[in-house]
Amino acid sequence: MINKKNITIMASGNGSNFISIYNAIKNGIINGRINLLISNKKRSGAVKFAEEKNIYTKFLSKKIIDSRKDYANFLEINLKQFETDLIILAGYLKMIPKEIIIMYKNRILNIHPSLLPKFGGKGFYGMKVHEKVISSNEKVSGATVHFVDEIYDNGPIIAQQKVNISPNETPLTLSKKVLDVEHKLFPHVIKKICEDEINFNKIKPKIEEIRK
Repeated sequence: MINKKNITIMASGNGSNFISIYNAIKNGIINGRINLLISNKKRSGAVKFAEEKNIYTKFLSKKIIDSRKDYANFLEINLKQFETDLIILAGYLKMIPKEIIIMYKNRILNIHPSLLPKFGGKGFYGMKVHEKVISSNEKVSGATVHFVDEIYDNGPIIAQQKVNISPNETPLTLSKKVLDVEHKLFPHVIKKICEDEINFNKIKPKIEEIRK
């Protein structure tokens, strides 16, 4: 029997992916436990949800983040204290320090609201991604789960799922389509990792068709 993975969530926003992962664990889909939330926004939806569910929360101040050494030390201390196996970036908008990326190589996951490598990198987040997708007259978009490295949205791709873009699509309607996909794709990938079904050394990008 595979032991449950200890999961640390890092989030800056409303935490909708955090909630979808929590629900997948609660429903027995993911063989893991969320031991810790780390956020750089004290009044975020993610923090509020963690408080409601009695999930331990640590706050990252701007002062800590602005000091590379303090930032890395803060994360290392807390990740080790909570015996973290897997770090999930669920709408976390800050770069992870190099030291942590090395320490947790292929154990830090991010989800991005486009089909990477298109529309990724520094400055491409949230509605900005969908606005660029629409203005570029793309026919499809989607979501990508990837391992985190030292460059924004650049790590090895684990899985992707696409959505079709309709002729009258707007950034807002597209964002809702993609977010719905994210809420299925992220738990699906985390489930596979927690069950040791993904070989970290043999990652091949693929389009995942997630059954509803």
